Amino acid sequence: MWRARAAAVCVVCQSLANSSYGIKGKSPLQKLHLVSRSIHHPHYTRSKFQRPPLRTSVQQFSSLNRLPLRKTKLLSVKYGYLSHRNFWVARLASRLLKLRYLVLGSAVGGGYTAKKTYDQWKEMLPDLSDYKWIVPDFIWELDEHIDLEKLSKALPDAEDLAKLLPDFDKIGESLSSLKGFFSPGYNLVSEVIGASDLLLLLGSQGETAFRATDQGYENDKQYKKVSDKEKIDQLQEELLHTQLKYQRILERLEKENKELRKLVLQKDDKGIHQRKLKKSLIDMYSEVLDILSDYDASYNTQDHLPRVVVVGDQSAGKTSVLEMIAQARIFPRGSGEMMTRSPVKVTLSEGPHHVALFKDSSREFDLTKEEDLAALRNEIEIRMRKSVKEGCTVSAETISLNVKGPGLQRMVLVDLPGVISTVTSGMAPDTKDTIFSISKAYMQNPNAIILCIQDGSVDAERSIVTDLVSQMDPHGKRTIFVLTKVDLAEKNVASPNRIQQIIEGKLFPMKALGYFAVVTGKGNNAESIESIKDYEEEFFQNSKLLKTCMLKAHQVTTRNLSLAVSDCFWKMVRESVEQQADAFKATRFNLETEWKNNYPQLRELDRNELFEKAKNEILDEVISLSQVTPKHWEEILQKTLWERVSTHVIENIYLPAAQTTNSGTFNTTVDIKLKQWTDKQLPNKAVEVAWETLQEEFSHFMTEKKGKEHDDIFDKLKQAVKEESIKRHKWNERAEDSLRVIQHNALEDRSISDKQQWDAAIHFMEDTLQSRLKDTESVIEDMVGPDWKKRWLYWVGRTKEQNIRNETKNELEKMIKCNEDHAAYLANDEVTTVRKNLEAKGVAVDPCLIKDTWHQVYRRHFLRTALSHCNLCRRGFYYYQRHFVDSELECNDVVLFWRIQRMLAITANTLRQQLTNTEVRRLEKNVKEVLEDFAEDSDKKVKLLTGKRVQLAEDLKKVREIQEKLEAFIEALHQEK
Repeated sequence: MWRARAAAVCVVCQSLANSSYGIKGKSPLQKLHLVSRSIHHPHYTRSKFQRPPLRTSVQQFSSLNRLPLRKTKLLSVKYGYLSHRNFWVARLASRLLKLRYLVLGSAVGGGYTAKKTYDQWKEMLPDLSDYKWIVPDFIWELDEHIDLEKLSKALPDAEDLAKLLPDFDKIGESLSSLKGFFSPGYNLVSEVIGASDLLLLLGSQGETAFRATDQGYENDKQYKKVSDKEKIDQLQEELLHTQLKYQRILERLEKENKELRKLVLQKDDKGIHQRKLKKSLIDMYSEVLDILSDYDASYNTQDHLPRVVVVGDQSAGKTSVLEMIAQARIFPRGSGEMMTRSPVKVTLSEGPHHVALFKDSSREFDLTKEEDLAALRNEIEIRMRKSVKEGCTVSAETISLNVKGPGLQRMVLVDLPGVISTVTSGMAPDTKDTIFSISKAYMQNPNAIILCIQDGSVDAERSIVTDLVSQMDPHGKRTIFVLTKVDLAEKNVASPNRIQQIIEGKLFPMKALGYFAVVTGKGNNAESIESIKDYEEEFFQNSKLLKTCMLKAHQVTTRNLSLAVSDCFWKMVRESVEQQADAFKATRFNLETEWKNNYPQLRELDRNELFEKAKNEILDEVISLSQVTPKHWEEILQKTLWERVSTHVIENIYLPAAQTTNSGTFNTTVDIKLKQWTDKQLPNKAVEVAWETLQEEFSHFMTEKKGKEHDDIFDKLKQAVKEESIKRHKWNERAEDSLRVIQHNALEDRSISDKQQWDAAIHFMEDTLQSRLKDTESVIEDMVGPDWKKRWLYWVGRTKEQNIRNETKNELEKMIKCNEDHAAYLANDEVTTVRKNLEAKGVAVDPCLIKDTWHQVYRRHFLRTALSHCNLCRRGFYYYQRHFVDSELECNDVVLFWRIQRMLAITANTLRQQLTNTEVRRLEKNVKEVLEDFAEDSDKKVKLLTGKRVQLAEDLKKVREIQEKLEAFIEALHQEK
């Protein structure tokens, strides 16, 4: 208002100064308004014969543009200079009257035009009362601090000057109407500007809380009486009060803005605006970091993207600071023990609801509910324990967590395990070194922002992390220092100046971008974030550290800390993200060139794509297993089963029965032996044979090369799938019981229906006996050594033992020639006779060697006799049909082999049906389950799908994905600018 009055008075003064037509002398400047003293008041030294140019007494003025006053020149007198005449009095009167009419006309016209313009503009202007909340409350209270009455009294009295002009009241009314038109907006703007200047003065160090104003001699005299110390105390108190008040106003405005943004986000979330929401910048950036963590978990030179790395000594308050920034108690809590056992990457972003979710999970935890908070803390603890390997205490595996909520500062923070100085019992011996290596791996990133947390309640000399930070960032270009537990420090520290030295960066041997002091609670884990905020604000409001200027207002509270960290983070992101995108672009070009040179005819398939290709091939091979012909199955099963049971049939059934004296005893012995064999061993052996046959066929299809299309990169995976599927497969237990009944019925049948079956049995018997005879002769040859032909042709000889064996064999063969129907076992006297005969030849023989040699010699004799008998039985089917009545030929051994052969055929058929109908399908199901399990296990894929080609394709895909994500992020970042 005083500016408007000053402007009006300045107009009057200038008009008076410029309208001194016919008046000698100058206007007294000392009586003008104090603001108008700086305006030039021109005066003219004229002779009485000169005629001054005609000028207007009122100048143009606009309160909108606030331009300096301009002079409007009128046309000069048309006729130039007139000659001096005697009726100059009349001429002067006429001129004065003419000037009066001009002034009155201009005033009336100007007032009417201003009034009309004001009415038109008033209709166009919005109602500013609705936006009254924009201006802080203290601006409306400025009249309490500025005395307008004193200012008005200090203004010069212009009433006497105004009387010099005729009817100047009407001109004043016109000007006052203009002032009323422009005063609302002008006053508001001027008050806001004045308040802003006042706040700048209040917030600047070393300046007073008031502008320099001319308040008169009495005020100056009153301030001189006050001592300098009282002035400083008063100004500091007023400064603190104003800052806190301004802080509360900002918090109130931010809270309202937070609620409005929450409503907008909720409307967008419900689809009210019918538009698709784009991902936020911080979410896009977090995705890039997640991909990079998979691509390069060690964070070496390939990953220089910024993130905020939170480091500190154990129990220094790192987790509490993060929880204050995230505005939720989300981390596991402990008292004096290590809780953070692996790095936790927390991505903070803005959203309508305060929720948290993991990267690999779709579950959202509502951070406003205590049960969800407890579940979140429990889940983080479980993930940490799973990431820690056996025998270790900490892990380098990163847990990724996203936290969204209204008003959260957008950034990516990594909470690292606390640095320790001593390894206690229960910890792994390398825990300290592992924590140091993890911390260095994250901090050595040149674009990582280091948030160094220091406990203010302990001695500074006990700090470990400050030395580590100073090593990684010696110049402090990317370090922010945070002093926690300042309330305990103020209470316990004997010298508060140490806190000031810490915040000023003079105590610790490290440098930082900024220093902050925070309070993150009273030590009670059950405290809420809101209560901690209130306690922190109350503490700093009453803190002597702040009142005595040991701490500055912008260096306290976690809110100021989060704002500073967020600004520093985004500044680092904008400075480095394009360079990183270019680096990955160059890496992509190199990888693509390497692929074209090494694998020009192959597609770039990563592990997942290769696994899908191998999965399809394996499933196709399992399906082809079900297409094996029944004949092939039965042949394989029958052959394999006879190989397994032939030894038992010959040694335990046929040979003992053949030693009997008549056919009745032979058949009885055979029946008993077959019944015992069927009840105990045969079904189990048949199931084993079937299962092994299925494995062999499955392995054959899995490992069979498909010509040029075969890719050896899948061999290891196929082998693992085959082994795991076979391991999981279990044969149906009921099959053995049903198979026992079938085999028992088959062996009880002795009726050979036709000559063809008889001949087939004889053929089967001959093959079996010949195979056994060949094996027996091979054993005898090994016992006695090479014969005379081999000795002469190959120049080999016999050993001493072989000579003894040979002599014993010859002696035993003589005994068999003498008695071809000799029993299977030697009597003791026969053993003695053979030994004495050999001793007579000079050969000393042990009785056990004689019996052992006899077993093989008699076996060969028996098999030869059985083969000759088999030839005789070829024509014995006629006698078989007559039950060998009135016949010396008895072929009961042929019937035995027919029973065995028929049992093998029936067993093979039964097993084949079970394989094709049940077991192959179950095996196929197991293969699918194994493939699904391998698909979810990334470690299995890495282990089974290895090689330079796979790694190159994997790296190429990752680099492409990272580059695309970075380019999309950079584009969104430019759009936000």
